[in-house]
Amino acid sequence: MLESPPLVRTPPASPTYNTHISARITRVLIANRGEIAVRIIRACRELGIASVAVYSEPDARALHVRLADQARLIGPAPPRESYLRADKLLAVAAETGCDAVHPGYGFLSENDAFAQAVNDAGLAWIGPPPPAIRGMGLKVESRATAIAAGVPVVPGFELPSEHGLSDSEADLRLAEAAMAIGYPVLVKASAGGGGKGMRLVEDPERLDEALAAARREAQAAFGNPTVYLEKYIRNPRHIEIQLLADKHGNIVHLGERECSIQRRYQKIIEEAPSPAVSAELREKMGSGAVALARAVGYEGAGTVEFIVGQDALGQHYYFLEMNTRLQVEHPVTELAYGLDLLHWQLRIAAGEELTLRQEDLKPRGHAIECRLCAEDPAAGFLPQVGRIGVYREPQSPGVRVDTALYEGWEVGADYDPLLAKLIVHGPDRDTAIQRAAQALRDYAVLGLTTNSEYLQAILAHPAFLAGELSTGFITQHMEGWAPAPATELHWAAAAVAAAVPRGTAQQASSAASTALHNPWQSLGAWSNV
Repeated sequence: MLESPPLVRTPPASPTYNTHISARITRVLIANRGEIAVRIIRACRELGIASVAVYSEPDARALHVRLADQARLIGPAPPRESYLRADKLLAVAAETGCDAVHPGYGFLSENDAFAQAVNDAGLAWIGPPPPAIRGMGLKVESRATAIAAGVPVVPGFELPSEHGLSDSEADLRLAEAAMAIGYPVLVKASAGGGGKGMRLVEDPERLDEALAAARREAQAAFGNPTVYLEKYIRNPRHIEIQLLADKHGNIVHLGERECSIQRRYQKIIEEAPSPAVSAELREKMGSGAVALARAVGYEGAGTVEFIVGQDALGQHYYFLEMNTRLQVEHPVTELAYGLDLLHWQLRIAAGEELTLRQEDLKPRGHAIECRLCAEDPAAGFLPQVGRIGVYREPQSPGVRVDTALYEGWEVGADYDPLLAKLIVHGPDRDTAIQRAAQALRDYAVLGLTTNSEYLQAILAHPAFLAGELSTGFITQHMEGWAPAPATELHWAAAAVAAAVPRGTAQQASSAASTALHNPWQSLGAWSNV
């Protein structure tokens, strides 16, 4: 890996196919940062499309800045002064002659007002139409749409949007509904996601407190204090369906992703296909997701999330929400189905018709993604900062790394702690698990603590190996986890990282060999130093 990205901007590569795409979309503004910005840049190059990056002050030397054909500074570190400034993003698009905007994920990717502003500026929005974003962004409205489309939803209750009740009257109605639904219940933010504005209530005495707390958090996070109730399904699986929809009314689903391994509602390991979803259930959930997408006039890549419960009568699935953007975990679908979702996003935005037929879309083998984060599991998952002294990616067959890391990069505390996504593919689940575990051991990231050892422990747990997964997996199986004691190899690796602050992995290897015989044969322990 380069010590620092090249300063020379490389022109876009020649298109590999579909050269007419660049006749409709020639230059894309990437309204994001980090690994997803790098991923979009590379997809654009493969299709002969120029890319324009934006960056905040601490991202001036970020990899996405150096890889893009052009880059513009848009403000200081706080997102509200940079990556969330729609006016600055649109100004850069106009200045650089862009004809399309790709929002990535997070930031403004599900902001219907920004999508509308992009369209109003005469630019292509690489995502769904603003009304679809708006309709699926509010959970109460999206539940109603799902019900109308015949998609099962979790039993719940929401007040009409214009109910005219005081807070105390509304709380009384919600309390009556909670008793009718049956405890435990979830209080959820209508405009929410990612666990924000969500509270689990086990008994009636705690409902008022939970409602107040959820409203405060929802207001702070989303500017909307509206909440609703859902029946709490204990230990469900979190299963999501990937969709592609073009501008000509064609919609297909690309099967499911198992996203049950979560910590505080944040996914950390995902896989495709799910070890618990039969072909019959896949078709039912996929058909429901397609019906929902059709009901809102969806276009582009999107994901419908479900929870799946099990009782004496069998499996039951319920609509959870729709993500009107590309998901962080999209690579597992790409590897399992042999498709490039970024390419399809660009092709759909350019007006191309889907050439995929539903009957031809079958998963091949098994894919797993592990999210490598700058956080210390042994210290309550505190975010970590530091400079990457040595960086080396695993090179085994069937291994892919999506990242923006390089040696010398300073990992700060301004943004999400996600460092990289390690994705593997194998002919079956057992092989994929083995490859993921070995790839994590081979992945050297020296200079700050990561969650690599924690991820390895999950992959090695008997319940994970048996496919016995649920959203309660971490609570049930990982609460007492502690890292292995530091060994002589750890201290040698720390010394190497300090000795070669801006060296290459090869220089580090040479220095390490002097102190300890060929430590690169066991890189896994190094990544948590």
